Amino acid sequence: MAVPKFFEFFEAFLRAVSDRELHSAKDVRNDIAKAMNLSGEDLSEMLPSGTQRTFDNRVAWARTYLDKAGLIETPQRGKYLITDAGLKALSSNEKIDLAYLEKSEVFRDFHKATSQDTAEKVQNEKNETPLEILESAHKQYVGALASQLMDEVMKLTPIEFEGLVVKLLLKMGYGNGIEEAGMVTQASNDGGIDGIIKEDQLGFSHIYIQAKQWSIEQTVGKPEIQKFVGALQGQQAQKGLFITTARFSSGAAQYAENLLGVKVVLVDGSALTKLMIKHNVGVSLEQTYEVKKIDSDFFAEEL
Repeated sequence: MAVPKFFEFFEAFLRAVSDRELHSAKDVRNDIAKAMNLSGEDLSEMLPSGTQRTFDNRVAWARTYLDKAGLIETPQRGKYLITDAGLKALSSNEKIDLAYLEKSEVFRDFHKATSQDTAEKVQNEKNETPLEILESAHKQYVGALASQLMDEVMKLTPIEFEGLVVKLLLKMGYGNGIEEAGMVTQASNDGGIDGIIKEDQLGFSHIYIQAKQWSIEQTVGKPEIQKFVGALQGQQAQKGLFITTARFSSGAAQYAENLLGVKVVLVDGSALTKLMIKHNVGVSLEQTYEVKKIDSDFFAEEL
């Protein structure tokens, strides 16, 4: 038989973790393969790129969707646990498919589609060019990756998060070529500064960092930015970066934009994950596709 579609693994995944114990990814895959009677040939099938087994890829996406719908959780890296909502789904008489998952508002935000939106999207795709479909799929994939990346970021300790921010800035080129260009300040005596990046060899210019690992639903208001500006003034600093996993209020953004004598850049959770993906922090390249077109000039020349 062919390897089932990723959404056809939803119920089997939930049953593999239904005992409310922690299960590793390997154990879950083995249980699913056994429960669905997949052969060695089925399990050896590779993606067209040849970089990963089709089965592994689809189980991983099933895990992501179930997690976003709140049916499972990942309390430890690579360890999965069923939730009360997951057990409720198994005990119901309903089919556990995409329509079931879209009962969750959080999942709908992640999936960016209701059942009606999905139907309209399928209809619209009939009128799209192959390149447009490819670009749309890439955008959807990056959106899912950003959401998964934020889940991992939120599992870091505050000190680890501050270290992540410093590493990101270094990967972006700040402090390039400078020995010990970035550092995380001591938590007990940071004076409102979580990290520092040196911008030049002699140390004339520094970027001071405030890193807030807050819930993505929270909002950083103007008072927090004012405190950060006060900390910068205490350091006689002119450049500051306030970076958070949450979002900024309009008042905070306007206050930062209108500052005089000091420059404060605000980076929210959405911008953070985009920068991490762009600069390969916490992610790795899986596959590269080249999109080519006909060279009209070549065929216009005399051959």
